[in-house]
Amino acid sequence: MAKHIVAAVDEIPPGGRKIVTVRGREIGVFNIDGAFHALINRCPHQGAVLCTGDIVSRLEAPLPGEYRLTRPGTMIRCPWHCWEFDIATGQSWCEPDDVKARSYSVAVEPGERLAKGPFVAETVVVSVEHDYVVVEV
Repeated sequence: MAKHIVAAVDEIPPGGRKIVTVRGREIGVFNIDGAFHALINRCPHQGAVLCTGDIVSRLEAPLPGEYRLTRPGTMIRCPWHCWEFDIATGQSWCEPDDVKARSYSVAVEPGERLAKGPFVAETVVVSVEHDYVVVEV
């Protein structure tokens, strides 16, 4: 799988998202408390643009009429039919055994590591001042 720089770390603040296109695929990149996650921007239920939906908490109901909100800001709600997916895994909350949004591996890598390569040529001094969010597709 190839690595693609999609953003500088500070472009996606905690609780934020950025939708990018990588090799013809729209991908939503999310920052959940400093951890980055990526999902395909297509709901597996009926094809809506998933990553533009509301970012919500997980709703748990241990008994009828009793519920609690947990894991704030870790679920994405599809804007068409309100299906919810775990941002970190893509797992559906509506049909957890059968439906999953495609997720991608995400890493934060120092810019200087990305600037180095296997070839040697005439060099010019370059400084890298930011870390970048990298999606592996």
